[in-house]
Amino acid sequence: MIRDFHIDDIEQLVEIYNYYIENTVITFDKNPCSVDDFEQKIKPIYKKYPFIVFEENNEILGYAYGSSWRPKPSYKFTVESTIYLNSDAQGKGIGTKLYTELLKQLKQQNFHTIIGGLTLPNAASIKLHEKLGFKKVAHFKQVGRKFDEWLDVGFWQLTF
Repeated sequence: MIRDFHIDDIEQLVEIYNYYIENTVITFDKNPCSVDDFEQKIKPIYKKYPFIVFEENNEILGYAYGSSWRPKPSYKFTVESTIYLNSDAQGKGIGTKLYTELLKQLKQQNFHTIIGGLTLPNAASIKLHEKLGFKKVAHFKQVGRKFDEWLDVGFWQLTF
């Protein structure tokens, strides 16, 4: 079931996110988040943008949200999209369901352009974005460093 984020979800979201911090280059964060840190990070997001979770049997298997692309007023119709899945929930179509719902809500809120930033390579995320109509618009080489390796970042864009 897809539903809106509730503050009680934070502990499960932190577990999902910390997996990616500790084990992958998908996020450039390097230190695991505490529940308080994560709450401070997402508070300005869930109060203004869609923030949804996929829940099954009282377990959150993934979450997705929109957030500010850039702070200047002329960017107010552009939003960055984010999605994270429990590592055991990948490959089950949950990402597609979550992202489809997020995009629907962003469109209903009159956002015009959605930007997805991906650490590269990331075949699964590229496939998800392109399946939902995003087009690659940028590729920045060696802009991040994690686990002693230089990492590329690509940006995919969807315009309603």
